[in-house]
Amino acid sequence: MLLKLAQPRELLFSAKCFTASMLALYVSMAAGLPRPFWAMMTAYIVASPLAGAVRSKALFRVCGTLVGSAATVALVPNLANAPELLSLALACWVAACLYVSLLDRTPRSYIFMLAGYTAGLIGFPSVADPATVFDTALARVEEIGVGILSATLVHSLVFPQGVGPALLARLDRAIGDARRWTLDVLYADAIQSGMPPAGSLPANSPSSAGNRDTHVRLALAAEISDMRVMSTHLPFDTSHLRWTGAMVHALHDRLAVMVPLLLAVEDRLQALAATGPVEPVWQAMLDDVAEWIAEGRSANPARAAALRARLDALAPQLGPDAAWRTILQLNLAQRLAALVTACEESLELRDSIDAVMHGAAPASPPHLKPSLLHRDHGMALRSALAAAIAILACCAFWIMTGWPAGAAAPMLAGVACCFFATMDDPVPAITGFVKYTLWSVPVSAFYILVVLPAVHSYEMLVLALAPAFLLLGVYMARPATYGNALTFVIGIASTLALQDTNQLDMASFANGLLAQLAGYIAAAVVTRAIRTVDAPWMARRMLARARAELVQMARAPRAPALLEVSARVVDRVALLMPRLALAKAAPEVRAAALENIRELRVGLHIAQLRGLAPQLEPRGVPLAALLERLAAHFSGVRAAELSNSPASPSGQGLLAQLDGTLRGVCRSAGGDGGKDWATAAAALASMRRDLFPRAAPYEPTPEISR
Repeated sequence: MLLKLAQPRELLFSAKCFTASMLALYVSMAAGLPRPFWAMMTAYIVASPLAGAVRSKALFRVCGTLVGSAATVALVPNLANAPELLSLALACWVAACLYVSLLDRTPRSYIFMLAGYTAGLIGFPSVADPATVFDTALARVEEIGVGILSATLVHSLVFPQGVGPALLARLDRAIGDARRWTLDVLYADAIQSGMPPAGSLPANSPSSAGNRDTHVRLALAAEISDMRVMSTHLPFDTSHLRWTGAMVHALHDRLAVMVPLLLAVEDRLQALAATGPVEPVWQAMLDDVAEWIAEGRSANPARAAALRARLDALAPQLGPDAAWRTILQLNLAQRLAALVTACEESLELRDSIDAVMHGAAPASPPHLKPSLLHRDHGMALRSALAAAIAILACCAFWIMTGWPAGAAAPMLAGVACCFFATMDDPVPAITGFVKYTLWSVPVSAFYILVVLPAVHSYEMLVLALAPAFLLLGVYMARPATYGNALTFVIGIASTLALQDTNQLDMASFANGLLAQLAGYIAAAVVTRAIRTVDAPWMARRMLARARAELVQMARAPRAPALLEVSARVVDRVALLMPRLALAKAAPEVRAAALENIRELRVGLHIAQLRGLAPQLEPRGVPLAALLERLAAHFSGVRAAELSNSPASPSGQGLLAQLDGTLRGVCRSAGGDGGKDWATAAAALASMRRDLFPRAAPYEPTPEISR
């Protein structure tokens, strides 16, 4: 009945997984490898609906297995006579590898994580007979290699599904989301000003941007971060998109630039609406920008240059008496021009990707590396510490009791701590792992105690395994049930490995099961005590880390690259939004936290001002004093604070310094370097809006403000 309800793609994926696992099982048995069921299990672990993901995971798994095996061969023979030291060495190895893996947020982290727990998988069972550790490590590499090769062949040759089409679909969806967000912003301004959008704009364009939920809009940031991770598989893809890796990464960068730009444009339009109606010339400009963006991929690139020229001409001139509205219009003109440029470059890159897919030569535009994005060394260290303590606790119990099956406890404690270390609270996932492992016990017991003793040929074994594994493969094809189904598969396959060692008695089965459960329970208990955090705490930690980075940027001798800062802002927003959505906090607290995300954009303005300091400071503008005030302000902000207040002493001082610097820029504007003055004024106005959105409007002279 279930197979009738399954989709064709799910049935195909299940059939491919089962075929790959049976091929791995056959080759392992024919080669006389000691544990052929490990090869079968590996074929399921590296399986993915996307052929490129299978191939990349295969390479990462081979590399991790080789490194972990080498570490085991180095540690076990030399420390076999000192079980306490060996336990400490293996625990430290797993912890160190886990720490490094958590700092690399791409699929490549699998190399380090696997290098860690592979040492435990091989090392702990080899303690009783250390002389055979090299043979065991070699056999494990061979078995895993057979499983990986089988999965790679089957998923790459049998109706392969490339990463390319899926990634292109997500790219197009992200570009469409950015375009709709832009139109929402520009249409909302038309409605607020009482003027209808230009008649040339599409009649079905959105017109309720002011009511759109912030979480929905900023979901674009999460999509960009997810695509950065997904594109790691591109070099291993089966489609022509594998040659466009640099272009795809560059497109991600342009989309990342658009997120803070859209937030800035929306805020400036709202601030202008609060100071008076939109002038007809500005409304016409907004309508023309919206019209060009609404055309999507059919937009004429030549119009982008014309729009930027009009925005440059429309931007007001700075002067000593420049009012707040004038500065906001200057800021808006610059942000709109940058948004038009980002849209133009995104469309050009997307067209170039299409051209490569049809045989054109690929380009190599500069792009950011994922290593430049957010890292949390503290949480990585806590995860590593939890893994080490859980392993050592299991080792201590094993050594003190002399439990024959005790090696499985530290082995699986390390696996559980590594698998779920990226979660804020890994305990529910670990307990879920335990639950589905227990649910697999009756099936495992039926196979190992009833079915396998009656199987006398490979063909019979395939027929016996097919019902359970084909059914589980269908669930693995569904994202919502993938993890639970894979846990079920691992539970059955690891138990079937008892067949490899001829341990088919009930005592061995029960002992092995209890050791597995002991490892999982130890991992859950230690993780709960050391590693578990909730979503609000993690959100506050990320904001505190962002503030510390702002302090570093304000005091840095060189200006950071705007593209890097923008990408990190978007990445942090992507990490924060799901946590704020899950936070069980009062609505006003969550609203304040969402508002505090505005702080993340301050880094962009610091980068701009830091770059302008050599040109502006000799002309009497004290940018260094402002940057030091910013550093002092963010150094004194507590991690638990949810908003900046101009009424606080630190806020009053920073707001006064901002206004004073802005007056200095306005007084010095004109003559040489006029563009630099305009850029500085726009950056200062943006910083003022991001830090103090509810402050009274800027006044050109302090006397008026009093």
